[in-house]
Formats: sequence, C-alpha cells, structure tokens
Amino acid sequence: MWRRIISTEGGRGLLLISPPFFYALALLAVPLGAIVLFSFWTQDFVTVDTTFTLNNYREIAEKPIYGVLLQRSLFVSACVTLVTVVLAFPVAYFVSFHVRPERKSLWLFLITIPFWTSYLIRVFLWKVILGYNGVINSGLMKMGLIDEPLTFILYNVNAVIITLAHAFAPFAILPIFVALEKIDRSLLEASQDLGESKIMTFFRITLPLSMPGLVAAVLIVFIPTIGDYVTPELMGGAGGKLIANMIQTQFLALNNAPLGAALAVVAMLSVTAISLAFVLLNIRWLKGRS
Repeated sequence: MWRRIISTEGGRGLLLISPPFFYALALLAVPLGAIVLFSFWTQDFVTVDTTFTLNNYREIAEKPIYGVLLQRSLFVSACVTLVTVVLAFPVAYFVSFHVRPERKSLWLFLITIPFWTSYLIRVFLWKVILGYNGVINSGLMKMGLIDEPLTFILYNVNAVIITLAHAFAPFAILPIFVALEKIDRSLLEASQDLGESKIMTFFRITLPLSMPGLVAAVLIVFIPTIGDYVTPELMGGAGGKLIANMIQTQFLALNNAPLGAALAVVAMLSVTAISLAFVLLNIRWLKGRS
C-alpha cells in the first residue's frame, strides 16, 4: 500500500508535506484547541471543573473592565500599526528606488540590526530614553525648551506606542520593500511619458501595486502587538495596561486559567474579525480601481 502511494506524484507530495503539517498541528492547532476548550471550564484555585459553561464569557460581557482593556488594546495596536507603516513606507521606498542595487543588501542589513539585541533590552533602552531623567527630558532641559521633565512620555499609552512602533519597524519595512521591488519600472516611465506628474504616478501606480506589501505590513504589525504584554508591563504604568496583561494576571496571579483562556479567545476573535475586514476592504478597493 505504501509503495503504491509513494509511486504516485500526489503520494510523494503528501509524504513531503506531512512532517511540517503534523509539526504545525502539534505546536499550533493543539494548543489553540486546548485554550478554546479551557475557556468553557471553571477553576477554583487548583481544582478545574470540566463541566461545560459559558460563565467566563458571561463575566467578560458583564464586567466593563474587560471591554475597556480590549478597546484600549485595539486602539494601541491600530496606532502602532499606523505609525509604523507610515514611517516604514518612506524608508522602504528610498531603499527600493533611490539606493543603488549593489548597496540595497547593506541597507537591509542595517535595518535588521535591532534584531541583534534582545527585545527586552530594547524595551529597557526606551525606558531610559523616555524616563523622567532620561535622554529626551535631559536634552530638552539643557536646550532650555522645557523647565521641568515631561511626564506624558513614560508610563502611559504613549510610551507603549512609541516602543512598539520601534520594535516592529523592520517587520513593516521588509514586506513593503519586497512589494516595491516587484514593480515594473517601465510602468512608471510610461505614466510620466503620458503626462502624469510624479505625485500622481505614485498614487495611481506605485501605491496600488505596493498594496500587497502594505497589507502584509499592517497584518504583521497589528496582530502581534495586541498580544504583547512585556512592553505595557514595563512602559505602560497603571493607565497603559492592555488585554494581554489581564490574561497574564488571570493565568499566573489570580490562578483563573479558564477566564484567561476566554479572554484570549475573545481577543483572537476580535483581531481575526478586524484583519479579515481590512483584507476584504483592500480587495474591494483594488477591484474598484481595476
């Protein structure tokens, strides 16, 4: 039987993809299924009651704190995504269109330098930069621009957005750069030969053709930022906590894993719905232009 399967092209293809498939199933699908299943249970300290119940989701709907944290998390993720993509696009555009081909690899190498250091170290560095006596406040005070240190740049949502935007910048630059590299330069030349300005050429040709990279950048930044709890924990203070911090608290501090699992499921569903809506709107926009 196995010889008969291996002898066919489809069987050989199935044999090749089966190891990564089962690997992904074991490390992704099974834990995710366990979280979903756990969200319908209850826990009393160390005792887990496996009786099916919707009490966890009912509690999430009834207590305003969870809705506030989820809304804040979505808002912070949206702001981080907007800031990151807006700042990443000019960098990717410059590297793609204005850097000589033999130097593009060097620029990409420089862009990935932040990955050389630990994510935690980068967060602590931003804490030093944005601190009460940090680099920014000390510099502004020495220049005479402020009389006392600024307090709105640390231990709040602003600090979380700044830190996350810096951390995820390479994730946005690289997919946009790849999309810009695939654009046929003759299309831009033809547009300008037909009388279009450089600005209109950008909006009518470059931007629509780079949309796959922009969509990828948005999703790559938006989806993981809503689940980040290290940055809000270190940079957010009391007013900068996100839904991921509440999930961590439920699992570790309050010993209520089912409620934490339910919060994780709600957060995942919210992110999935927003991401799908964004992709569908983008597809509709592109079809409307074609």
